[in-house]
Amino acid sequence: MPFVETEAGFDFLTEDLRREFNILDTSNVSSNDYGPPVLHLIQKHANGILLDCGAGKRKDYYSNVVNFEVVPYASTDVRGVGEVLPFKDSSFDAIISVAVLEHVKNPFQCAAELIRVLKPGGDLYCCVPFLQPYHGYPNHYYNMTAQGLVNLFGEAISVDSVDVTDKILPIWSLTWILQSWASGLEGGVREDFLQMRVADFLSSPMDHLNSAYVRNLSHEKNLELASACFLKAKKKIS
Repeated sequence: MPFVETEAGFDFLTEDLRREFNILDTSNVSSNDYGPPVLHLIQKHANGILLDCGAGKRKDYYSNVVNFEVVPYASTDVRGVGEVLPFKDSSFDAIISVAVLEHVKNPFQCAAELIRVLKPGGDLYCCVPFLQPYHGYPNHYYNMTAQGLVNLFGEAISVDSVDVTDKILPIWSLTWILQSWASGLEGGVREDFLQMRVADFLSSPMDHLNSAYVRNLSHEKNLELASACFLKAKKKIS
């Protein structure tokens, strides 16, 4: 694959890959600290090498972790796209992919690439949102159920567990949605919304449809928090 070597690392993000996988420059910064499960994995393979696919901006740098990103952060070792990883088969002892696969254009292709570069018997730690609002870096294509996440990798993996850690318990979804909803309201409508009780939301959604806190949200905010999205389209004429 063509690449450019820089002082920081290797850049495989060609213009062809940008076009094929809709890669856009962004001012958004993705930066999440490693939780205990990932830190345990890094320590477990202290004498090996791990791939963090979609590492984001790393405050702490680990010499046994290759930081792969589409964004040229200071901590990025290799730049490219997850659907076309520039590594040989069976290169890594473990792979980390946290809050990444919802942002790639083809998550099945990316998952296949992750398995390709993982050594047989190697460890995979992957986290993808389920009940989270839209959040683009700059794109957000897919959320997944636990079954969907497992299905993404198919028969290539044997599942040890599917867990929900402290940072992704349901309370994070609930507070995120409510906080974002409130930020989309103004004045008295916002104040009335903030005074509502949990019990007020336990009636039928039909009872709320004509309320100001429902009708006053912008189109963009509705897309961010939507229960579902409805597509209308036409097939292109060749």
